Amino acid sequence: MTNFNKKHQIMESLDSLDQVQADKVLDYIKSLLFYSNEEAHKNLKREALKEIRQALSKKRKVKVAF
Repeated sequence: MTNFNKKHQIMESLDSLDQVQADKVLDYIKSLLFYSNEEAHKNLKREALKEIRQALSKKRKVKVAF
């Protein structure tokens, strides 16, 4: 089955949903997207903290500008 056929079948099945079912599908998709963004945020934060720890462990001296 080609991607076009799969997409066409999905579109046909979405067209057959009533309003309540369509809202449930939309809510489910939104929850997946939110979870994905939350995971991406956690990974970014984890990497940032790792870099900060590495910088601090090198005991770099901070130059004071004044």
